[in-house]
Amino acid sequence: MSKIKSKPQNFETSAVILLVSTVLVKLIGAIFKIPLSHLIGDLGFGYFSSAYDLFLPIYSLSMAGLPIAVSKIIAENIAEGRFKEAKRTLKVAQRAFLVTGLTGFIVMLFLTYPYAAITTKTETDLWYIAVCVFSIAPALLFCCIMSSYRGYFEGFRNMFPTAISDVIESLGKLIFGFSLAYIIFRITGNVAYAAAGALAGITLGTVFAAAYIYLRYKIKGDEITKDEFENSPEPRTDKYILKTLVMIAVPVVLSSLASNITLLIDTTMVKWQLKNVVDTAGAEIRNMYAISIADYNASYGNALTDGEIPTFLYGIRGKAYTLYNLIPTLTSALGIGAIPTLATSWTKNDRIGVKKNIDSIIRTTALIALPAGLGVSALSKYVMGLLYKGVASVEIGSVLLFTLGIAAVFSGISVPITSMLQAIGKPMVPVINIAVGAVLKVIVNFLLVGRVEINIKGAPIGTTVCYLYIFVANIYCLIKYTKVKIDFISAIIKPLISALICAAGAFFVSDALNKSGISNLITVAVSIIVAAIIYLVLIFALKTLTKEDICAFPKGEKIASLLEKMKII
Repeated sequence: MSKIKSKPQNFETSAVILLVSTVLVKLIGAIFKIPLSHLIGDLGFGYFSSAYDLFLPIYSLSMAGLPIAVSKIIAENIAEGRFKEAKRTLKVAQRAFLVTGLTGFIVMLFLTYPYAAITTKTETDLWYIAVCVFSIAPALLFCCIMSSYRGYFEGFRNMFPTAISDVIESLGKLIFGFSLAYIIFRITGNVAYAAAGALAGITLGTVFAAAYIYLRYKIKGDEITKDEFENSPEPRTDKYILKTLVMIAVPVVLSSLASNITLLIDTTMVKWQLKNVVDTAGAEIRNMYAISIADYNASYGNALTDGEIPTFLYGIRGKAYTLYNLIPTLTSALGIGAIPTLATSWTKNDRIGVKKNIDSIIRTTALIALPAGLGVSALSKYVMGLLYKGVASVEIGSVLLFTLGIAAVFSGISVPITSMLQAIGKPMVPVINIAVGAVLKVIVNFLLVGRVEINIKGAPIGTTVCYLYIFVANIYCLIKYTKVKIDFISAIIKPLISALICAAGAFFVSDALNKSGISNLITVAVSIIVAAIIYLVLIFALKTLTKEDICAFPKGEKIASLLEKMKII
């Protein structure tokens, strides 16, 4: 127990902490994945993505719901002064996490063979994917240790332990993952085994992150003072607490699973359809991507077989998806920060606080997701060419990233809205919305990816349709259940106008620089700087951000005062 009571973080402070850590994590992830893709190529990255995309939905099923449930229950306990029950909740959650972690680990091992058999053409490919899956499966066991403590600290509105553990996990992945991949590739020359080494590094990253957050709790304790603990009412039974956890966690798990199921759909259906397309029109696919295939063959000294082409194409999709995923990952941090603050206001029946939190979360999310998503689309060709080597990254990957940039706008905004619906006690509502979106994705994938002339390009279209529906449905349901009148002009329309103009600026600047023979690095850097200046000018010109918004952030009063003196606000 803490001896000194610190002030709980508000939404804006929580958002800044988690956004900064997420940016660091994604930067470290880029330093890991981009050189990794250069080392193992599109085929090796296809093996890496196949295993990782199986891991994520199972992780969501076994882990994702409980941290949110723990965070919500702890926030409610603190709001009601039930400090003993808060600590008891952690103990119950730890046992529950151990069970779900072990279950997820076993399920992943059992799914490996049928999953690999469906998505590959040869026994060799099946073995390679199995090795990759086995390398990352143990990460589930260590994630279970991390997740209970993360949810506990988040319930106290202390985001630092979550943020620091995220960075440690990412650093471990970078150091061990790339080192293992490099050593294995140099020894064996096998890109699949190198991908397995990279995945084993992810597992080692979770080991160190779990060790940190466990020691953080043991050494520094929590935010409950001795007086608060002794004067709080006795906790309810473990059975009651577990039942409450399950009632909140199960819908959240289903929601998270439905959200991540799009990855599993891509991994199974897309690769399965690509395999069928190659079987029926292999010569046509080779002609369509003749330059990319020839470039890969020349770079790695091995001619791609028909059996490897689906994994090759899926590897390029994995590169584009890595960049797309930066945006919903950033905004998901806002959702994590929103749960305890909104849950506290909702529990206290603070209607003004509820509206203020909802408006602030949606506006902050849109201010990030809109320019980021549209900017990625505008610069897709140059970003792919800058970050990844090979003709295929530009010829195929940029087309995929252009569409995924649009999808990122909808997914980026819809993720925090899902968290808000969970915070107000409506966890099943986003489950239904996400499930419908996933079905739409299945239909679009089935209709488009199986067409020879579209093939892999159909997958991001399905993702866009999926998240467009989820975005609209989630917004509608949030208004319906909270009775809050959202200020769409300030929260969505003004950021959208600013984002469209800044993305157009990035596109025309990049096009002009490219025609002048300027390098990709300078083209992308200058285009981003110009777009950022345009965006900031428009944000303040349209008065999208108010003085109250800025003051809510750390050091916000000083920043607002400076902006007032400059007559910007």
